[in-house]
Amino acid sequence: MTVPDVVTVGEAMALLIARTPGPLEAVDAFERATAGAELNVAVGLSRLGFRVGYIGRLGQDSLGRRLRTFMAEERLDLRHLAMDARYPTGLMLKQMTVDGADPEVDYVRGGSAASHLSPGDMPAPDSDFGRARLLHLTGICPALSRGCRELAFALARQARAGGHTVSFDPNLRPRLWQSPAAMIETVNALACAADIVLPGLAEGRLLTGCEDPAGIARYYLERGVRQVVVKLGPEGAWVAGAGVDAGVVPGVPVPRVVDTVGAGDGFAVGVISALLDGLDLRAAAARGCAIGACVVQCRGDCEGLPDRAQLAEEPARCGGTRTPMETRT
Repeated sequence: MTVPDVVTVGEAMALLIARTPGPLEAVDAFERATAGAELNVAVGLSRLGFRVGYIGRLGQDSLGRRLRTFMAEERLDLRHLAMDARYPTGLMLKQMTVDGADPEVDYVRGGSAASHLSPGDMPAPDSDFGRARLLHLTGICPALSRGCRELAFALARQARAGGHTVSFDPNLRPRLWQSPAAMIETVNALACAADIVLPGLAEGRLLTGCEDPAGIARYYLERGVRQVVVKLGPEGAWVAGAGVDAGVVPGVPVPRVVDTVGAGDGFAVGVISALLDGLDLRAAAARGCAIGACVVQCRGDCEGLPDRAQLAEEPARCGGTRTPMETRT
């Protein structure tokens, strides 16, 4: 047993992807895959050679057993993944699109095993998971239930108290919240408990009331966040914060967009992996853009995530100035 480089917590879901275009209600054939923002990040970091611990719950059902097998094959540390005999595994259905548009998605996740996570699932601060270099959180886990919300905040407090880095991707899911106001308040509170925040431009506008990426970044920096990367889609990303000259890092053009779902998670993989490698924030955003570009060219959420050899095939997209990753003290 070893200390993970990264720990994350969330809901891993079974994914059914439509095999033919059109509205989901008209589709008769699907292919099975995996879904979940935190799972995508965990898989991406593991493929790049990092030790990744996953905190979660799956149903003790066929979907859950299949997911656990997949996660084990991706070499995730599953010491804190529980198999729940009472509640089911979450399920997501995704439309096939042919024009690069965002696909329609349906969720079957109410009352899922993951929604019953609570602070009782939190590793001790002196455990292997409690000593991980980086904790990655998203705004999805706290939307699932009160227990999930309490767990996410408790993990952030514990990581901060231990001097470890916390990264946060808002990953807004309005359908999971009672109201937009509750979503904005909770997500912003968790964002301000992090060192690195990774909002999309539309997310940042909704969360902060600021229209431009510089204003969005400034909102979080003024509230104690150390570094902010605002995702701008094909245009790249805006970076700001400690140790970096604020400005745009250009995106990576792709010949064809196949599926946009998971692109933001791939971006997070790039940023987090580069910072763990000792690159500066601009280089980290460049790697995020590169991996996000890989993801949008593939169907499925994890299929486009590269390993080290694939990442090295285009070093110009992944290089940069090496500096130590900053952590709170």
